[in-house]
Amino acid sequence: MKIDPNSAADFSAQIAKAIRDAIISGDLIVDDRLPSEQELAEQFDVSRPTIREALKRLAAQSLIRTQRGAFGGAFVRRLSYEEARKQHVTTSTLLLSMNEISFDTACQARFAMERSCVRLVAQNRIQAHLDAMAHELAVQQLPDLSDEAFCGSDVAFHRALVDGSGNPVLSYQMAGAIEAMQPLMNMITFTDRSRAEIVDMHTALFAAATDRDATRLEQELIRLEDYTLTLGRSVFEKRQSLRAARSVSNERTKSSPIISQNGGLS
Repeated sequence: MKIDPNSAADFSAQIAKAIRDAIISGDLIVDDRLPSEQELAEQFDVSRPTIREALKRLAAQSLIRTQRGAFGGAFVRRLSYEEARKQHVTTSTLLLSMNEISFDTACQARFAMERSCVRLVAQNRIQAHLDAMAHELAVQQLPDLSDEAFCGSDVAFHRALVDGSGNPVLSYQMAGAIEAMQPLMNMITFTDRSRAEIVDMHTALFAAATDRDATRLEQELIRLEDYTLTLGRSVFEKRQSLRAARSVSNERTKSSPIISQNGGLS
């Protein structure tokens, strides 16, 4: 493992990447002890503070754990799906918010991925998944529920549905779609959407999952996608009409004569 002195990345980032690559390739496996700070400093020809910064980066990614004592040091850590999911959601949220992704593109991708889960949901869902969905349905019907809480429950409902696939890899992959895309989409549509209609569609999804009916699950997800797309397009059309009206109003204001305080035109 070496670093490139001509690289734009700082040394600690390069060292962290080199160790991460070794973990991913299998050269370092779970519970392997990394060389000491002094050994790593000599290996990379850098200072120990630089090594410490690299190890902090790896710890922040949940790739290593540290242990004190005579048998202490830095060890390769087993990364859980739950920990990886959180990182995946953060990355997906940043990716979507920092790039020009259209509402239609995000919506189509999000529902296409969720529909890919329906066969496994019908086969593998257990009562705990149904209980979680039923809980969120009850939450969504509370009369004084805030928009933020309703959106959070919306995300939790679909998370429970996807988790019903019984496939942790699929749940991990879907986290970016549901927990990143769905909140961003809700931010656009929440002012115009009908909670009653969404609860109705969620109830139909719950019933299909209860009956282990993959076909109905897919049909209800398509219905929800169509509703969301139509709603999103309507919101954007209203915004464009409002901007156009403001633009016309501003132009009229600019072209209108201004009456001075003494009654004359200026």
